[in-house]
Amino acid sequence: MKAIVYTQNGLPIDQPGALIDMDLPRPAPGPRDLLVAVQAVSVNPVDTKVRKNMPVTEPRVLGFDAVGSVVAVGSDVSLFKAGDTVYYAGSLLRPGSNAEFQVVDERIVGHKPASLSAAHAAALPLTALTAWELLFDRLKIAEHGHDGESLLVIGAGGGVGSILVQLARRLTKLKVIGTASREETAQWVRDLGAHHVIDHGKPLAPQLEALGLSQVDHVLSLTHTDDYYEQIVEIITPQGQFGLIDDPASLDATKLKRKAVSLHWESMFTRSTYQTPDMGKQHEILDRVAALIDDGTLRTTFGEHFGTINAENLRRAHQLIESHKARGKIVLEGF
Repeated sequence: MKAIVYTQNGLPIDQPGALIDMDLPRPAPGPRDLLVAVQAVSVNPVDTKVRKNMPVTEPRVLGFDAVGSVVAVGSDVSLFKAGDTVYYAGSLLRPGSNAEFQVVDERIVGHKPASLSAAHAAALPLTALTAWELLFDRLKIAEHGHDGESLLVIGAGGGVGSILVQLARRLTKLKVIGTASREETAQWVRDLGAHHVIDHGKPLAPQLEALGLSQVDHVLSLTHTDDYYEQIVEIITPQGQFGLIDDPASLDATKLKRKAVSLHWESMFTRSTYQTPDMGKQHEILDRVAALIDDGTLRTTFGEHFGTINAENLRRAHQLIESHKARGKIVLEGF
């Protein structure tokens, strides 16, 4: 099968060897696995982080988000059958979606939204799972609740933020404030449902005060947390909640003590990496998200189509992700 791999970590993405095309054997499904013929994929910051930071002793297939058709199922599979069209975000521990065929545990797979094309559905799984788990599993935000409370989303125009803003606006009563530094991104965040958008390139407190908010109850930082942490400590309400998904070099949690602020980390790979008892929750989340897409509550965060799935196009996608200028999700489709 065709696959795109890296064979040496840390190479700059403008070097042809950073990602290369290769022929690999088609994988076989285990007892709980689906064998999926991949139709479309999207690219996430985690793809670039793995490529840069994780050494390999053999070619590694990257890629997490995928849409495809189930070709075969393992002996213990109960949620899917051959012919089903599915979407998923995969696992850090297994070969990825940048290949014609992939095996994936059924417990982290959902039925593709019927109303979306493969390309538009491929934009969703990893960011939808991250946003859902962060909002509802980590912060324990109740659906249709929290009237009168505020949520600040730092980096609201990226992949996770683009889903998180929608979930918070459509499924809760929170007042949603997103941040964006460019007007086109700010408009994108408004269109997704944010009540207000402020510029994270400027001090946050004065902008919040201009909106009538001296502090915010919940802060979710999705990027460059190091740069905003001191401001977050300042603007968050006593007994508020702070959540993050990125990888700050350091984080002094003692600064949250005075206000008794709770700290919440989110990684959507935790359930699959550790085979947690509730691993199947990701199947449930993806099916719920698909239903919300199909009934018009949520919309895809598809941003740009970069063409067919090959090394050249994936290098371009990684380069745009690394520039931190991507709006919505970058999708590739077909081989």
